[in-house]
Amino acid sequence: MKIGNIDFGNRPVFLAPMEDVTDIGFRKMCKRFGAAMVYTEFVSADAVIRSIKSTLAKMRIDDEERPVGIQIYGRDVASMVEAAKIVESVHPDVIDLNFGCPVKKVAGKGAGAGMLRNIPLLLDITRAVVDAVHTPVTVKTRLGWDKDNLIITELAGQLQDCGIQALTIHGRTRSQMYTGEADWTLIGEVKRNPEIHIPIIGNGDVVDYKTAKEKFDTYDVDAIMIGRATFGRPWIFQEIKNGGDSGLSLDDKIDVLEEMLHINVERIDEYRGILHTRRHLAASPIFKGIPDFRQTRIKMLRADRMEDLLNILEECREILKRQEHDGGSVEM
Repeated sequence: MKIGNIDFGNRPVFLAPMEDVTDIGFRKMCKRFGAAMVYTEFVSADAVIRSIKSTLAKMRIDDEERPVGIQIYGRDVASMVEAAKIVESVHPDVIDLNFGCPVKKVAGKGAGAGMLRNIPLLLDITRAVVDAVHTPVTVKTRLGWDKDNLIITELAGQLQDCGIQALTIHGRTRSQMYTGEADWTLIGEVKRNPEIHIPIIGNGDVVDYKTAKEKFDTYDVDAIMIGRATFGRPWIFQEIKNGGDSGLSLDDKIDVLEEMLHINVERIDEYRGILHTRRHLAASPIFKGIPDFRQTRIKMLRADRMEDLLNILEECREILKRQEHDGGSVEM
């Protein structure tokens, strides 16, 4: 599979762009464990144009994480074109247009998945951005606004005609948000359409090697993009690549989580570094075997000092190691 001049090989797995999640520390960690491409947190076109400091910080990329994409969202042609030109100056490998974010503060204002209610404007933006930059332009979107407006099969061809070089489809509508099961049927229809020649990347409910293999085998997508299943589990890419075996012990995985904490604290500061890491710790599947983990999870989410968070992790390590020693099963 190729996007522009980048050859990703066979069945690559990408890290999805996620706000407050895919910061540079997490991206580099996922890259270490085999993510074929990573994306920054998505950025607002208006904020890029206004040079908002926090937004520009999200766009900082490192050669160690390449290939890397920057995803932008907006609701008019002029701002998206101007933002794309600014983004291109940072030299990402891909500029991705977000037509899929379902949250109210984005979609409710007509951007993100809100664009699915204004297809002519969506296509105008896409065409104009493709014409304005030299970097490969891709799109991420959903099946449609709701179950009565499943437009992706027609939209895919229209986007291809605009000149995009790959299309990522999340198998839900905007109205579903992140609830229910992702429906890959229409993703498969797009991929099997003989008139579609750009890579099709599937997204939604891929949580392990088994589900990744099933999506590749059943729907023949060119790549898979994983979002929420990476929380507290950057080794999922290695796990999928190795047929379900991450190659990491329990100790290794807790060490990785502690390293994430150290990286974020050193990169930002203690308070914000902890905020960036807590959700990963609380969501990591390795802790599911801890009795009454809900209380431990609350402690993780309330911790505001690195020392306290590290102590909680070490307590979890000891509990899980005792369970392993006693012959109990531990979720890895």
